[in-house]
Amino acid sequence: MGNKIILQATQISIGYTDKKRNTIISSGIDLSLEKGKLIALIGANGIGKSTLLRTITGIQKTISGTVLLNGQNIHEIDALTLAQNLSVVLTEKLPPSNLTVFELIALGRQPYTNWIGKLTAADIVKVNEAMELTQISHLATKKHYEISDGQLQKVLVARALAQDTPLIILDEPTTHLDLLHKVSLFKLLKKLTAETDKCILFSTHDIDMAIQLSDEMIIMTPETVQQDQPCNFISKGSFNTLFKDEHIIFDASKGKFVIS
Repeated sequence: MGNKIILQATQISIGYTDKKRNTIISSGIDLSLEKGKLIALIGANGIGKSTLLRTITGIQKTISGTVLLNGQNIHEIDALTLAQNLSVVLTEKLPPSNLTVFELIALGRQPYTNWIGKLTAADIVKVNEAMELTQISHLATKKHYEISDGQLQKVLVARALAQDTPLIILDEPTTHLDLLHKVSLFKLLKKLTAETDKCILFSTHDIDMAIQLSDEMIIMTPETVQQDQPCNFISKGSFNTLFKDEHIIFDASKGKFVIS
């Protein structure tokens, strides 16, 4: 069992430090991210999902507790090793550039290329594989600003795949997508975890879809952060506490939220 765990967070407190004062958003968090699992992070807006993702990826420090990546403290891992073990897709706007889809995905190979940054034949194979897995090979020569939001989201996932890390973390990957593209991206992430044995953790507001497709979920409420399988959360009634509104009710028999 132990060797399946890629990242382990133990009793971490997350938040930010300002003028030597700690502001804690959430504390006592235990998480374990295993190979081959698709894990959804959900919670109300402003609850701290992005802070949690930034903390477990080492972008910001924990206030207390430890985050281990392959058994090593994430803040003691050098940048190159980190980039070979963890890829992060944040909700950033891409800087203006003339990069084609192929070139954008090839940036994922940076942790492996030589100092000139020249792609080897093996790098090119990885980029092509990533495009095939995400079904965007036909876009290879298009400029990244010529494609739709849904396609660009797949390109960013492909870049993370080309980086070839055991763990991929995505912050709100489905935000600007219509229902069709949301479903297709969710299914893609599910397929990738099954076929590549990678662990993919993503935050999302599409809770109903996450319940249907995720292997595990992490639920953030003001009180706690819990990790479990969706079916266990349903039987425990955990989804009932997500929204402080008597008009939004979780219907356990249907496995989704209904408006009363």
